[in-house]
Amino acid sequence: MDALDRLDLAQVENHDTNRGKLAGLTVFLPAHNEEGNLARIVQAFKVELPKTADNWEIVIVDDGSTDSTGEIADQIALADPHVRVVHHKTNRGYGAAVVSGIRAASQPYILLCDGDGQFEAADIRHLVARISDFDVVVGRRKRRADNLIRRLNGQAWTTLVRLLFGVQVSDVDCGFKLFRSETLKDVPLHARGAMISTELIARLAARGARICEVDVNHLPRLAGQQSGNRPKVILRAFKELFLLYRDLRSGVRPRNG
Repeated sequence: MDALDRLDLAQVENHDTNRGKLAGLTVFLPAHNEEGNLARIVQAFKVELPKTADNWEIVIVDDGSTDSTGEIADQIALADPHVRVVHHKTNRGYGAAVVSGIRAASQPYILLCDGDGQFEAADIRHLVARISDFDVVVGRRKRRADNLIRRLNGQAWTTLVRLLFGVQVSDVDCGFKLFRSETLKDVPLHARGAMISTELIARLAARGARICEVDVNHLPRLAGQQSGNRPKVILRAFKELFLLYRDLRSGVRPRNG
């Protein structure tokens, strides 16, 4: 049985808006060859999470890294019981890492944060401030710290997603998203590459999930290499996109709450 199935969903309603804290929060970090970023990211969240949730945990998903990411993750977890590690023996893809992170989460709220160090842990407060009225709060990079080609590709992809699925999210691929755990229960997720962000939003919108966006900071990558523009990654994303479209076309038309 997955952790989401064991979840006491009654905790979800324990968000005390007067204190601005959640009853419980899992932050999961998909990481592939992020040895130069991981410790810094985890430390930043360890500072912020006690301010954000009564109970919290960090789940590192090591997606078959060939550098020291897995070893660093294990050392961090050994020193702090708030941190757990999920290891993929081989590189299974960003989408597979996201699915593993969701399945490993044990708290009533779940934050996806990419493990590349381009998001600020302190920005979690902006998402938490809106989650009481929504099922999903999506970060929107207000000044995307990527090169021109990546920014243009991102805009083109988002435009295509909005046309195909009717969702109004303007930064669908932002790797900083807060979910109610109950919203993710029983949602079929098939993408194993970068298309997972689109699949999450499209499938949740099709189920009538209430979705909003808030601005977050986006920082330059300080270490490691990006892989999103590789031809193999792009081709996989388009294949998974049209499989998702075919899957959803016969169902309820996605909409925002």
